[in-house]
Amino acid sequence: MDFLDPSTEGGAADEEVTVRPGPLWRHALWVVGVTALGVGLGWAGSLFRLGPDDYGLLAAAPGSPWTYVGIWAVTGLATAGVLRAAAARVPVPSPGTIAVLLLVIGTRLSLGWRPETPELAAMAAAALVLAGVWAAIALRANAVARKIPKPERLGAS
Repeated sequence: MDFLDPSTEGGAADEEVTVRPGPLWRHALWVVGVTALGVGLGWAGSLFRLGPDDYGLLAAAPGSPWTYVGIWAVTGLATAGVLRAAAARVPVPSPGTIAVLLLVIGTRLSLGWRPETPELAAMAAAALVLAGVWAAIALRANAVARKIPKPERLGAS
């Protein structure tokens, strides 16, 4: 069972690493859904910091949380878009999981900590860079796999 060879037969682990072709609307719907899930889970994880100090928990810094939710929604659309674009061309391992994890961590940290603009921009850029690196690794692995000669192409049985 070769992770890089899409023609191999296998179980559930091999089904996750497949090329995801389809119409543009399906890719856009996936990007929006993954973004909503990641930002929503990050927001839900930070709810205890958004409410009153009833139980002795420190509230987050003052200010509107919606700016941070909006920034992470835009970052999520870009991050999930990069991963889905790569997954439409080559097999990318767990693009949805990677996008959701990046968004949950970023949203959760931003809502609890309320960073200033430079720190928030650095966090968003880091999420985009990590998604780009993940996609680049998959693209490179696919290019290397295509250059490796297969036994059936060489005439060997």
